[in-house]
Formats: sequence, structure tokens, C-alpha cells
Amino acid sequence: MNASDLITVNPNVLAGTPVFKGTRVPVKTLFEYLENDYTLEQFLECFPSVTREMACRVLERSEAALLVA
Repeated sequence: MNASDLITVNPNVLAGTPVFKGTRVPVKTLFEYLENDYTLEQFLECFPSVTREMACRVLERSEAALLVA
């Protein structure tokens, strides 16, 4: 699953905010939930259109991007 399978940016969807592909859920929302001590499970319950695989892949890619020297 590559980045274009995970995230889409469309000016007609939430004014171009990056969202999980096939949803209207901003990727930023996942990070906001985690920053506010919600679990991944709680995020997935609130946003059932986002799959566990999608959320985990976004987190993995974010981690990889941060660890690049």
C-alpha cells in the first residue's frame, strides 16, 4: 500500500485537507486523537470508514519519515 492508497488531497473535499482515501476523515484527526490520549481503538470506533490497516500504515510512514537522517 503506497501513500496514494492511503491519503488523498482534493480541493473539493474539505478544502484540500489531506484525508484518508475514500473518506472525509482528515489524517490530522488521527494524530490529534493520539495526542489527546485516545487509543487507536477509540479513533477507529469514532471513524469506522478508516480501516485499521490505513491508520497503522499512516503511523508507520510517519515514524519512518521522522527517523530518516
